[in-house]
Amino acid sequence: MAPVTNARHIFIEIPTGLPEPGKHTAHDTSRTIDLENEPLHGGFLVKTLILSIDPYMRVKMRDASIKSYSPAYAIGEPLYGYGIGRVLRSESSALKPGDHIYGALTPHEEYFVRQDPEQFEVLKNEYNLPLSLFVGVLGMPGQTAYVGWKEFSKAKPGETAFVTTAAGAVGSFVIQLAKLDGLKVIASSGSDEKAAFAKAVGADVSFNYKKDSTKDVLDREGPIDVYWDNVGGETLDLALAAAKDYARIIECGMSSQYNASELYGIKNALFFVTKSLSLNGFIVYKIFHKYASDFYREVPKLVKDGKIKYEEHLKRGLDLVGEGLRDALDGRNQGKVVIVVADD
Repeated sequence: MAPVTNARHIFIEIPTGLPEPGKHTAHDTSRTIDLENEPLHGGFLVKTLILSIDPYMRVKMRDASIKSYSPAYAIGEPLYGYGIGRVLRSESSALKPGDHIYGALTPHEEYFVRQDPEQFEVLKNEYNLPLSLFVGVLGMPGQTAYVGWKEFSKAKPGETAFVTTAAGAVGSFVIQLAKLDGLKVIASSGSDEKAAFAKAVGADVSFNYKKDSTKDVLDREGPIDVYWDNVGGETLDLALAAAKDYARIIECGMSSQYNASELYGIKNALFFVTKSLSLNGFIVYKIFHKYASDFYREVPKLVKDGKIKYEEHLKRGLDLVGEGLRDALDGRNQGKVVIVVADD
């Protein structure tokens, strides 16, 4: 077989605000690969099928000298993140041709060779669900919602939770977990359509923060016992003011700060003392092992049975990675942003 194009989506410039498709990332078709003869060196060759586009990727688009919990992307190299592929060839005893694998280090290119099978897991799709769900409600976002809620919410029936970015892949799952635990849920989203979806998955009070004052809603519907924070900034300040004594603040993300030229300074920090509040931030891969068995036993069946609802914002083509990242960061998406690179 003659070599075929091996397109990539590469990082080309560090953004100072919202990343722009074509300026900060670019689609590159300059490389080829011989699928039958590419050396594996004991590794495995993968065809990329599905890529997850997530807000945390913006944090990786920085100067490599700036330290963080995750390494910076390298200029001129493909982006990478959570993704799904199918093994085409393998010299590794851990993987065989035909295996569908999922991992956080999936490069944004059509085909790739790796020698680290321990960084990927073989998907077990016993209910024959769409593969795209394994980067969404059954992948990192769903796992994030599940482990963060189970670990830190200390939820009790009759309490009130406030969830931001409530129509997203994480937030919408948190709403449903909170309702399963018997809580009242206040949900904040960035459009009427997203507010309607958050309501449809169970939120008791769902509002568009661009139209309705978050302070007014919390004053009217609070106080709150649990705050699930995906946005940070002023909304975190408002949640602290609306919190009951002993409320739990769960820090999952701070999307309002990812593209900010100047970070927002919290003004209500004193409430941590006067209200005896607890605050916990977390990175999913650091604690998922505690809940992995429960997650895989419970959640796929709940999704199959329609008891956990989700939405997807699907785009087809590796060339649309930049658009997908923009959509995820500026709120143009309606559901989990997923890039379909190829069919199986």
